[in-house]
Amino acid sequence: MEKITLGISSCLLGYKVRYDGGHKLDPFLVGTLGQYIEWIPVCPEAACGLGIPREVMALEGHPTTPRLKTVWTGIDHTARLQKRIKGELKVLAEIDISGFVFKARSPSCGLRDTKVFDAKCRVRSRGPGLFARAVMDAFPMLPVEDEGRLHDPGLRENFIERVFVYRRWREYIKEDGSLRSLVAFHTDHKYLLMAHSQKHFRELGVMVAARKCVRRDKLLADYLEVLMEGLRLLATPKKNTNVLQHMAGYFKDTLSADEKKELLEVITNYHDGLAPLIVPITLLRHYARKYKEDYLARQHYLNPHPLELMLRNHV
Repeated sequence: MEKITLGISSCLLGYKVRYDGGHKLDPFLVGTLGQYIEWIPVCPEAACGLGIPREVMALEGHPTTPRLKTVWTGIDHTARLQKRIKGELKVLAEIDISGFVFKARSPSCGLRDTKVFDAKCRVRSRGPGLFARAVMDAFPMLPVEDEGRLHDPGLRENFIERVFVYRRWREYIKEDGSLRSLVAFHTDHKYLLMAHSQKHFRELGVMVAARKCVRRDKLLADYLEVLMEGLRLLATPKKNTNVLQHMAGYFKDTLSADEKKELLEVITNYHDGLAPLIVPITLLRHYARKYKEDYLARQHYLNPHPLELMLRNHV
């Protein structure tokens, strides 16, 4: 498959751009995920000429408009960094990235846990770094995450799932963005959406049903917003079990008694934490092929991302 383009904090790929001249190479991102991703490395601090190594910097001031200052000498580099950030955002927009992985706790790239200090060096709040905030403001629907949270199997699977959905959405827009294709897109993602949020799935269904009564550009913008909002909610074992049982219902008249028993057992084992999600998913994929259930076969819930990533082996 063609690689998906994602932005990433340069240090996570092994680039020695950190304040201490080191890096934070992440083996999963580079090795496993890197087989399917074309990474676009970005380090706004190094790119704006602050030097490698450089004095430690931190955010200071108001939580929503903090300043970037050196810790010991108190030099304010905010304007310098912001100028570079504008250039980086322009490049990312031209590349049309499908997601971004940030370095946690960085004053420029931290996503949600960067410390903001007051004038007396007391922690005033925590939030995104300057570059991460700018990326989220410029691309509010873009899937983003930091490398620390990606060590959690559930959060990792959720992020990569969102990346692949966002990529398919961008392909749909580029191909034709027609209302007819929107119906197909919505249909193919039915069970994937249900696994995250029944509420958002129903809301999207109403949008699709009323598609001819709404201006097309507004419909597509609203659909994407609700879609990505719903997908940010984690697919729990309870929600997944509900989807698996719905899908099993397609085979009530075709499976033998033993096959029905086996399918029920693997779904129950998953629900009870005795088997990973990949087990019932694999069996449902097998039955969809064997009994030619084309509607299920086209569902992205059964194939949300490459099997080689083994993301559902751990959730």
